[in-house]
Amino acid sequence: MATLSDVNQEISFVATLPATPRGARLARELAVAQLARQELPFADVAQIVAELAANAVSHGKVRGRGFRLALATRPGPTLRIEVTDTRSDALPPESAKIPPLEGESGRGLFLVSALASRWGTDKGLPPLKTVWVEIDLPCPISPDRGFRDPVGRVSVGHDA
Repeated sequence: MATLSDVNQEISFVATLPATPRGARLARELAVAQLARQELPFADVAQIVAELAANAVSHGKVRGRGFRLALATRPGPTLRIEVTDTRSDALPPESAKIPPLEGESGRGLFLVSALASRWGTDKGLPPLKTVWVEIDLPCPISPDRGFRDPVGRVSVGHDA
């Protein structure tokens, strides 16, 4: 199987999905499948894609139009995640703020910001907007290959 240590191995994936809760769930499942196939860590990516897809469905939905999920690896190594919807008038805030404790929503971008190396929004041709996230992947020579304890963020062995 290909791994990140295969320098020329890249992930390039694009899917257009319906702007429904089922489409958002499918986006997460497709992202996990792509990374698992490459034997790359996927827990953080799954959470990020779930949040971005849910936002596209909730805030970027236009009747009869879906959203696009794109994944690509870049030198660094870096994984870029893009979710594009058709509501360029509904931009997320430029920075994620700590949500109020009593609030029932508003934690999605705060979580994305905590998990991502970088994130932002690009306006495309009207009516498109893309929310993108970049995650710096573990170095190919790293013994843990990025498998981490999701609570303490402490590196652990793959078999631990």
